[in-house]
Amino acid sequence: MALPTEFATYTQKLMGKELYGILEQGLQEEAPVSVRLNPFKTQGGLEGEEQAPWCPWGYWLTDRPAFTFDPLLHAGLYYVQEASSMFVCEAVRQCLKKDLVPNRPLLTADLCAAPGGKTTALRSVLPEGSLLFSNEPMKQRASILKENIIKFGHPDIIVTNNYPRDYRKTGLAFDLILTDVPCSGEGMFRKDPGAVDEWSPQNVEKCWQLQRSIVEDIWSNLKPGGILIYSTCTFNAHEDEENVQWIADTLGADFISLETQSEWNITGALVGNQPCYRFIPGRTRGEGLFMAVLRKHGKASGDKTWNSSATPNKTKKNGSYHQKWFNPGYGQFTEIEEKGIIRAIPARWAAIYNNVKKSLHVIHAGIELGTVKGKDLVPDASLALSTALNRSAFPQAELSYDDAIRYLRKEAVTLPSDSPRGFTLVTYRHQPLGFVKNIGNRANNLYPQEWKIKSSHIPTSASSLPCQPMEP
Repeated sequence: MALPTEFATYTQKLMGKELYGILEQGLQEEAPVSVRLNPFKTQGGLEGEEQAPWCPWGYWLTDRPAFTFDPLLHAGLYYVQEASSMFVCEAVRQCLKKDLVPNRPLLTADLCAAPGGKTTALRSVLPEGSLLFSNEPMKQRASILKENIIKFGHPDIIVTNNYPRDYRKTGLAFDLILTDVPCSGEGMFRKDPGAVDEWSPQNVEKCWQLQRSIVEDIWSNLKPGGILIYSTCTFNAHEDEENVQWIADTLGADFISLETQSEWNITGALVGNQPCYRFIPGRTRGEGLFMAVLRKHGKASGDKTWNSSATPNKTKKNGSYHQKWFNPGYGQFTEIEEKGIIRAIPARWAAIYNNVKKSLHVIHAGIELGTVKGKDLVPDASLALSTALNRSAFPQAELSYDDAIRYLRKEAVTLPSDSPRGFTLVTYRHQPLGFVKNIGNRANNLYPQEWKIKSSHIPTSASSLPCQPMEP
């Protein structure tokens, strides 16, 4: 890999000759492969694979499977994520342990969230009952974010397609905000050769200014005493140490120190002496990541929860009610019909949803139950993949590996001859993939068109990570 001359000159001066040599060598090596299990859909770990020490659900794999052709990936049982990015789990865990945020339902946000790796990692460590806003400003990337959040399956997430400044109009006051800001992408040089071609000093200059404006735009939505997690996937100090120092000095915040183990090989600040955490390829097993945790000045407002009082459940669909579709342990849902789509919103934050949809572009919230078509409510993939689904509410058909791949290609699948007519939940290894409508002589595939496997490659054998699915 030929690194840009200006990058090499600056970075060697920043890191020093020895550390830069380690980075340079690391960038020539093959990138490690890692995944993070979904704790809401799996139990146990991955036997025979090494666990990432800063994330209880993260594992390095000994080889790279054909992820595209693993139905369990599409079912949301795991997420392919490089291990450094999983450090957000450790950061939040320590904030909770040290009472920097109260161990109660939190109102949180992931501000630049696509494709969804850090959002799903963050959701995994938040206290039960927390509500997470997952936002992405770019429309196409927001669609990918929505897909990954739906597959993750947790109902307490709202996905928005907005600029950070739009949140000012909501009046929301967050306990914790994650800003994995757009950056010059130096930490992705090994995984993405295009990042090398796109790098320039001018882009670095543009990025550090954009990053400051993003944090400044959302700052008023962070509670006094609230936590900001700032991260980039780049090496230069302009986007990293200099920016977090600017946040502390200009906006008003204190740095939070995290405990790390020496064997993790995390590098500290390269400029100044504030607590910062750098993952450097060749030294740390992962891609480039910078992270700092800051606490906004001001006194936290006691232990009062943000939860709104429960509102009665109701729906606009012919007076019918679909509470039987949910597991009782998930509490009550409020059903809302919008443009022919019925959403089930957890009642405890229904009032927040009704307020923010007036000022934010909400593209997903809670569970999308389905679309009204004539007398039918055509069930949505969001319902099939939700952890709140009561699977016994629908007839089920277990698919073989080959049929599961056909289903994910949005091709026709054949159901057992004794399958009842109507909507059927199809599963692979007893894990929901989506719905079909059995009309007797065939079953209409209801898998979302935009999600289908487009590769023309035909797998020669079953490809599934050895996850241990949660019992139905």
